[in-house]
Amino acid sequence: MRIIGGKLRGLRLNPPKNLPVRPTTDLAKEALFNILQNQIEFEGIRVLDLFCGTGNISLEFASREAAQVISVDRSIHCINYIKDTARQHHLDQVKTYKADVFKYLEMETDKYDLLFADPPYDLNRIPEIPKIIFEKELLLPGGMLIVEHQSLQNLSNHPAFVEQRKYGHSSFSFFKRANEI
Repeated sequence: MRIIGGKLRGLRLNPPKNLPVRPTTDLAKEALFNILQNQIEFEGIRVLDLFCGTGNISLEFASREAAQVISVDRSIHCINYIKDTARQHHLDQVKTYKADVFKYLEMETDKYDLLFADPPYDLNRIPEIPKIIFEKELLLPGGMLIVEHQSLQNLSNHPAFVEQRKYGHSSFSFFKRANEI
């Protein structure tokens, strides 16, 4: 795993082998950030990374000058790795929370420009993620939710669904909040 853009471009991430994660591949992450690069300005955005695991995505956004990156995972080992890595590389905008993502979302009231969720593929509650986020209005106007999931899974029945991009067995489903005037 490596950071592919921003001030830490090229940095190799070496998380402990025993973390309970399935990191987004460099290929899929590169494709995702190529898509995002043409749609959003990274500098100054607020990001919520759910099921953050190794922090691969959180650290990528921080490297690209996101103003705030909130990383949530239930594994204390993942959270400690992200905290240590962020501290080591002076990424002060990264904040971590050890929590069950669904319980965290129940309590969350802040709004974000971008939410990224990479739940375990076998989690049966994946379709609930967009539902909860849009019901709670956690996205700022024009904000985007991206859910990484198995390519066989279809999340297109949500009204805010925009598109699904497939990368082998993994897919990204994009959801967008309308730009209200």
